[in-house]
Amino acid sequence: MTRPPGDRRAGWRVTLGNVVFNNDTPAGRAFDLVLIVLILASIGVVMLDSVRPFRAAYGPGLKQVEWVLTLLFSLEYGLRLVTARHPWNYARSFFGLVDLLSILPGYLALFVPGAETLLIVRVLRLLRIFRILKLARFLSEASVLTEAIRASAAKITVFLVTVLTLVTIIGALMYLIEGPANGFTSIPTSIYWAIVTLTTVGYGDIAPKTPLGKGLASLAMILGYGILAVPTGIVTVSLARAQGAQNQGAQDRRPAPRVCPRCGLEGHDPDARFCKRCGEELPSA
Repeated sequence: MTRPPGDRRAGWRVTLGNVVFNNDTPAGRAFDLVLIVLILASIGVVMLDSVRPFRAAYGPGLKQVEWVLTLLFSLEYGLRLVTARHPWNYARSFFGLVDLLSILPGYLALFVPGAETLLIVRVLRLLRIFRILKLARFLSEASVLTEAIRASAAKITVFLVTVLTLVTIIGALMYLIEGPANGFTSIPTSIYWAIVTLTTVGYGDIAPKTPLGKGLASLAMILGYGILAVPTGIVTVSLARAQGAQNQGAQDRRPAPRVCPRCGLEGHDPDARFCKRCGEELPSA
């Protein structure tokens, strides 16, 4: 019996969709692995193109490779839209947006020179490796970290506002003490110095010259060491709580231990029917 044209089209979409979206089949797994290789090649090409000797020697060839990879990724994105069960949902999803953003800079470079550097966003597509290599179970640990950061959001916000207030005050004081003669040409420049000093980065491009300025700088450095410990402690406490909640939830989902009604022995195997100490029949799990 000949299948209607509509059924043939639907069958074609399902077959190709299984290859594009499903890595449980050999064809789907091969497709995803080839995709990972192409993503790595694309990232390598973008990096090499930023190195002046390579760009001078192989610039045209690198551009051609970039365009070939962009066209391949465009074709892949089109296949995903065509074969997705709900194309609009895929287009709005995280991976759908990343797939789109990974090809847009290539076309944007036609109008904005240098925009091809943004192709480095393709590195986000390597997140698919968790799905390809069956590592998705490790993403549960990421959920613990996300929960800890979410729980600490209010405290971290207060901390950041406090730090911004401090660097503004310190920067204004340093501008007053040192002035343009010693490199502190404006309050924003002085605030930049305060941020660099408070975070213990210390570029050294601006430095106080007067004794009072050096004293204020010393105070800012000491405050920096104390301030850096605050967000670490906040997130660590929240992380411990989130991990504890996850462990407690896992324990709550475990079946209750089977206890022998005669001798009280625990720790029986899940499929055990009789107590291994006294032989009494065990209650059902």
